[in-house]
Amino acid sequence: MIIDFALPPDLEAHDPPEARGVPRDGVRLLVSRRSAGEISHHAFRDLPGLLLPGDLLVVNNTGTLPAQVRADAGLAVHFSTPQADGSWLVELRKIKNKISMQNDQGYPGQVICLPGGAVLTLAARATARLWRARLSVAVVPYLLRHGAAIRYSYVPREWDLASYQTVFATEPGSAEMPSASRPFTPAVVTALVARGVLIAPITLHAGVSSLEADEDPYPEAYDVPPATARLVNHVRASGGRVIAAGTTVVRALETAALAAGRDGPYGQVVASAGWTEHVVTPQTGVRAVDGLLTGLHEPRSSHLRMLAAFADTRLLSRCYEAAIGNEYLWHEFGDVHLLLP
Repeated sequence: MIIDFALPPDLEAHDPPEARGVPRDGVRLLVSRRSAGEISHHAFRDLPGLLLPGDLLVVNNTGTLPAQVRADAGLAVHFSTPQADGSWLVELRKIKNKISMQNDQGYPGQVICLPGGAVLTLAARATARLWRARLSVAVVPYLLRHGAAIRYSYVPREWDLASYQTVFATEPGSAEMPSASRPFTPAVVTALVARGVLIAPITLHAGVSSLEADEDPYPEAYDVPPATARLVNHVRASGGRVIAAGTTVVRALETAALAAGRDGPYGQVVASAGWTEHVVTPQTGVRAVDGLLTGLHEPRSSHLRMLAAFADTRLLSRCYEAAIGNEYLWHEFGDVHLLLP
């Protein structure tokens, strides 16, 4: 079951917190504890004191690409996800008042001329919104030269790509920022390490996030390296907790837990890489992850189904009621939620 609610428009974060006079680590942090059913309110910079020595925080080191390209005054292309055959999943967006909106146009074989002489050819629909397409030149170098960060109607102006990068970003490849990690700063990371919290990376390159209500995420490229897999297994065997910084991390680690085999030790993961189609829900449960740091998600999104694997619907409903009542901010520039056991 997915909780449903009405998101007041004035709770959408329109700008980065820095533009509002708030440092990255000054955004608000709602904390819920499943065992006690408790909800509390903090600043993100309080995170080190909310985790325990010996906990393992797993982060996503993907970097955000400038994945939006304007074809002309009325059309933009969002480059989402590369495919094994060299094609890409792309979304066509119409431009209205400088903001991109959903666009149901397009047809197989359509040729779209892009800046710099590049040509995009649509092959076939992959989903109701996404097309499988080919660009006439290498995509990532082209985006780095001609692209801009993807933004939606609730962000009225463009921000530089640095506003869409996390402190952990070392591997460019995501269409959109894994925003749960945006509030981390060097000071917070230092405080976590000083407290005895371990930090390890995975990579999951996220596609476009503008999914329709009830729409499952599609396959994404991921990599759980051997050192991270060993740390996860060591921490769990030692009685520590594995905390995922973002839903992308949950998807990667739970995929690695499936790769370890259902007959292996519960929660054990193995190093693995490739494409994950795994969708975490209350029905699948979570095996390798104990807690989750995440943003605030829109009504009936697939992310809320993942959250329901960490907390029951009653607690989640209370969390979102508290977030709305206390005027937390949504989306990539907004506040965050820490779900603890």
